[in-house]
Amino acid sequence: MNHTEPLGGPTDGPLSGPSDEIQIAGLECFGHHGVFDHERREGQNFIIDLVIGTDSRKAAATDDLHDTVDYGSLAMAVKTSVERDPVDLIETLAQRIADVCLADTRAHWVRVTVHKPGAPIEATFKDVTMTITRRQST
Repeated sequence: MNHTEPLGGPTDGPLSGPSDEIQIAGLECFGHHGVFDHERREGQNFIIDLVIGTDSRKAAATDDLHDTVDYGSLAMAVKTSVERDPVDLIETLAQRIADVCLADTRAHWVRVTVHKPGAPIEATFKDVTMTITRRQST
């Protein structure tokens, strides 16, 4: 079930709601995603960056973890989602990750970047990334 909607242009981007952000950068995961047999067989590293839009005012007032997005639990849930059920495209993987993040209704929107530094490209390159931004459905 897809709980997300893509964001449109700048007027309805992530900052149309609360402007508080939680960031998780460089979450290392090992997965078997890709179109080619060797990618599925051998697997490779994927690096995930997340920016979660939330309203932190209640958590700031109560100083209670239950009033915010628990980034530790979220990181582990994202890692688990990357390391299971191979898919062909990093676009599909990015959407899966967005859905995991937005399962917590305190996450108003999420920006997901999937890095695939070991992508099968016959040239010297540093990284391949796919970035998507999704928000809670209304």
